This record gives sequence, structure tokens and C-alpha cells, in this order.
Amino acid sequence: MTKCAIFMADGFETCEGLITVDLLRRAGLSIDTVSINGTNDVTTSHGVHLKTDLVWDEIDPASYDVLILPGGKLGTQNLEAFEPLRQAVRRHTDEGRLMCAICAAPSILGHMGILKGKNYTCFPDFEDASYEGSYQMELAVRDGQLITGRGMGATIEFARTIIRTLCGEEVLTKVDRGIQYEHRFKELG
Repeated sequence: MTKCAIFMADGFETCEGLITVDLLRRAGLSIDTVSINGTNDVTTSHGVHLKTDLVWDEIDPASYDVLILPGGKLGTQNLEAFEPLRQAVRRHTDEGRLMCAICAAPSILGHMGILKGKNYTCFPDFEDASYEGSYQMELAVRDGQLITGRGMGATIEFARTIIRTLCGEEVLTKVDRGIQYEHRFKELG
């Protein structure tokens, strides 16, 4: 089974993290919420207190097929400042494994040179020519083994792109119907 990890730090954008987890679990994917705080307690950008499944010291990041970074300005700063996560992201992308980031979090990849020559999206204020990629004003963008999302309002499309990539259209259609996602539901008749 494909194993996914979403990394959470204080200040991560609530919906970008939790909607992604919810939709991937609805698709039958294994996804662990992992705190980099040193404790399972995390506070989101909008003051939601939650407990993650695991903390960084309890995992081997190399055991995951997919790594996911939610945004939120402070959350992204905290994720980027955590050197062990940056090292794991580097190894993961160097091995050609699926890397996903949304909102401000693609800036981490940009600073690491991972967006060079790639189509990507992020919250527009975080787009930077120094990334040497091609910014797309889309809700979600897939370029090879990289999936990026623009912001909180794009979270469903971001998660749907991950599901489509990992599970295919049939599973995605079931998830869409289950959440009454109108864009896809109308096509189902």
C-alpha cells in the first residue's frame, strides 16, 4: 500500500492539512500526520489545536512513498527551518518519488532548487523568479513527480490531483460522489 506523510508544524494552514488528510483517507490511502514540533500537539494558523498521529522522531521519512507539505506562512517557515525535513525532501525528490506542497510550502521547494524547470503553482505572493520554474495560475499543477497547489481554496483540487495520481479515475470518482463534489458529480449523471 502507498504510504503518505503530511508534515505539520505550528502555524500550518488548517484546511490545507486536514482536508488533504480527509480526502486521501476517503480514497483508501494510508496517510500519517507527522509533527515536527517534538510533540504530537500542533496549533494551526487559525488556532485549532490537534494531535498528530506521530512525531518526527517516530518515523523514517524514507519509508514513505509520498511527502506532503501544507502551507500557512508561519507553518511553512517552521517546516523550512527544520533541517531534517529539508534533508528528507531532498532525498525524496532526488529519488524521483512523489512530492506535494500547497500554498506557501512550494516556496520551500523553490529555495531548494526543486522547482527549476518545473511547472508549479503556489500562493501568488510566494512565487519568485529565482525558482527558475514556470508559475501556473491554476488550482493544482502536476509536473512529473511534483504536485503543487495554489492555496486553501485549492485544497480539494490539490488532494484530488494526489488521488488521481496514486489511485486513478475510478477511485477519484467515488471520492467525488462521496463528498458531493459538483464539478465531477454533474458528469456522473
